[in-house]
Order: sequence, then C-alpha cells, then structure tokens
Amino acid sequence: EGLNPEELTRVINSFLTPMTDVILRNEGAVDKYIGDCIMAFWNAPLDIASHGKQAIRAALQMREELNALNARFKSEAKLTGLKKVKIKAGIGLNSGLCCVGNMGSDQKFNYSALGDTVNIASRLEALSPAYRLDLVIGEETAAAAPDFALLEIDQVQVKGKAVPIRIYTGVGDERMAATAEFRRLKDIHDRMLAAYRGQDWAAAADAAEQCRS
Repeated sequence: EGLNPEELTRVINSFLTPMTDVILRNEGAVDKYIGDCIMAFWNAPLDIASHGKQAIRAALQMREELNALNARFKSEAKLTGLKKVKIKAGIGLNSGLCCVGNMGSDQKFNYSALGDTVNIASRLEALSPAYRLDLVIGEETAAAAPDFALLEIDQVQVKGKAVPIRIYTGVGDERMAATAEFRRLKDIHDRMLAAYRGQDWAAAADAAEQCRS
C-alpha cells in the first residue's frame, strides 16, 4: 500500500525476473504468475531425471538472488530517495503424480498442472510464515535429494489431507551437506526433534539452544 502503481510494477518486475531466470536455468517450467507469486513445475513437458534436486537447487539459488535484490533495493533507496523496499518470499516444493496439459475453457486454455500434488505444494508454501522459514519441502521431494543439506521440520496435517506428512527445509546443496558444521547441526537437530516428540522438553530446549549456536 506504500507504493504507487509505477513503483509497484518496478518492484514486482525486479523480483519476478531473476526468480524466473533461476527456474529456467534449473530446467523448470514457469506455469503462471499470480500477482507476486510464481507457479512452476519440473519433469514436464520434458522428462527431468533429477527433478526433485533441480527444484531444491532452484529454491536455494532463489534465496541468494533475493538477498542480492534486497541489497540492491537498499542501495537504490539511499541514492535516489525512493521508498526502501525489502521483499520476503516463501517457497513450497512437493513431488508426486499430477495432471499436466492444456486446460481451461473453450475460449482460453493454458498449459498447466492440476491435482492433489499441486494443492499440497501450495499448502506447504503457506506454512512458511508459521515456521519462519523461506523454504518448506514435502517428503517426496526431500527423498529425491538425500545428499542435500536438508533438515526435517515437523509432521503436519495439511488442509484436505487425512494423513500427516513430514516437512523439511533446505540449508544448502551437496557441498553444504559434506561439511562438518552441517553434520553436527543435523545431529543436534535430530536429537532435538526426538526429544520434542518424546515430550522431553528440557532436552529439546537444550538441543534447540545448541542448534542456534
């Protein structure tokens, strides 16, 4: 609400352009823009064998691009006196069967994806503010990247699903996963989750504090 239409257009285009570049660079297909949201998918129309990894890799790169964009906005605001803008974004990733093809009406159709898998991806993205994370990954996508630096967040029952699903977040790629620092973090984080689920609150709080350090 603090931006006029011209400023808003500049900000949104400045955001969508580098994010789209990242998706395309990692073999993704942009489905559509919904306001300031991008819907994208992998493994259609062309088969992408490592589509789960490519999606996570794109999300990690989008995080880096957004940091660079916010730094640029900050510099521009100092130089020009324009309103300072800082963008936060949440990403939801999910994998599974869905229907992909030309869909719509007799008057207009788009090449898009529909199905429960797509709905869950949207639900996961909506969870990002609650966990204060910019990336929420479904278990099937996480399973496709066992060599990435991923951490389990929780088990959740998303809207429209009867069975809880495990959700994860991404810290980094294969290089990050190979570091001693990440292995130590993951070990403590896993102990924290186990203590939490065992209702050992003191041990969970202690492990959480170690994770923060």
